[in-house]
Amino acid sequence: MGIRDVFADTRPLRNPAYRRLWTANIFTQLGAQLTVVAVPTHIYSLTGSSAYVGLTGLFGLVPLIVFGLYGGSIADAFDKRTVLIVTTLGMTLSAAGMWAMTLTGAVNVWWLLTLFALQQAFFAVNQPTRTAVIRRLLPLDQLAAGSSLNMMLMQAGAIVGPLIAGALIPLTGYAWLYFIDLVCLVPTLGAVLALTAMAPTGTTVERAGLRSVISGLRYLGGHPVLLVAMLLDLLAMGFGMPRALYPEMAEVDFGGSPLMLSALYSSLAVGAVLGGLFSGWITREVRQGKAVTICIVVWGLAVTVAGVAVMASPGAVTAWAVLVIVMLVVGGAADMFSASLRNAITQQSTTDEMQGRVQGAYFVIVAGGPRIADVLHGWAAGWWGAGLTTAVGGILAVVSTVVCVALVPKFWRYRRPAPDVGAGLVS
Repeated sequence: MGIRDVFADTRPLRNPAYRRLWTANIFTQLGAQLTVVAVPTHIYSLTGSSAYVGLTGLFGLVPLIVFGLYGGSIADAFDKRTVLIVTTLGMTLSAAGMWAMTLTGAVNVWWLLTLFALQQAFFAVNQPTRTAVIRRLLPLDQLAAGSSLNMMLMQAGAIVGPLIAGALIPLTGYAWLYFIDLVCLVPTLGAVLALTAMAPTGTTVERAGLRSVISGLRYLGGHPVLLVAMLLDLLAMGFGMPRALYPEMAEVDFGGSPLMLSALYSSLAVGAVLGGLFSGWITREVRQGKAVTICIVVWGLAVTVAGVAVMASPGAVTAWAVLVIVMLVVGGAADMFSASLRNAITQQSTTDEMQGRVQGAYFVIVAGGPRIADVLHGWAAGWWGAGLTTAVGGILAVVSTVVCVALVPKFWRYRRPAPDVGAGLVS
């Protein structure tokens, strides 16, 4: 194995269509992160109420769940290129609405929340469709690498975007952040327009709607490997994601250090980016089920050690704080590896006519797991404290993963299919 095999596999970038989408997504992710910061901060500046800010979670989550499932059926029923064009235009117009409303001074909290929800609804249709398109662009042996490159880009945006937003808000106000989001969507629209037509495949095409969604769920029910891949994501995040406890950790366990709070919030993303840089092994890994299981166990163990370190902290920033951050960085890398492999499994193990619906269901799991974790961890911390809650969550993530895979050994034995010849030819 040479030194090039250690670093991220960049072969997917040789595909012109994938390269255009990935490059454009650099700007789109940056703009999206600006809006993620701008909307709640803007609402708080208008109302002075955290209760109103909390509504951004509701207005963002409901469209993601509803349209994530429905969007998958749309992706399977229509030309995927057309769906991407319409949804990208929808996200662009939503950003334009927030910009125009703020620029004119006619800002209304409920209109701002409505436009934010509308943008999230278009995003919820766009994302499963985009993932399904990748299966048309890349051969099987490059799907994990393509997922890794996409995740690395998203996590980098999650680090850089909030930093830029925090710096720009005092200087430019909110209108410019919405305008930058609008402009950053233009390259993605151009990359989507450059795609060739991607009409539905199969002998029969189901109309988008509830019946189509149910058909997709039935398909999942008959494919245990796909079900386990999604369930493992829910278990890993639902039990193991401690982000809701970061403010308490920083305040109670590390002496109210704002630097520690920032480090906690960025640690998983930093780990994911580092994992992406050294993800060359993912492409070569054939025993993908085994690799996913091991990565999630590493994630859970890292979170457990972080929780123990929090409990051992004397209430100030000491070496225990460093250990917490290191463990969360390790966990972020393990989660990135696991997620990239799971994405590849769902793409390569699903028939083309079901890609959209399967990716829609997976999108809902990915969006909902961390939010379930926020509720569970927040409730448990009131009884146990942040450190013990984090440690117990990590242990539960490990135990539930081992039990799940033991009950469905087919997942542990899952191997990547032989590389296909026909895929990855779309330019």
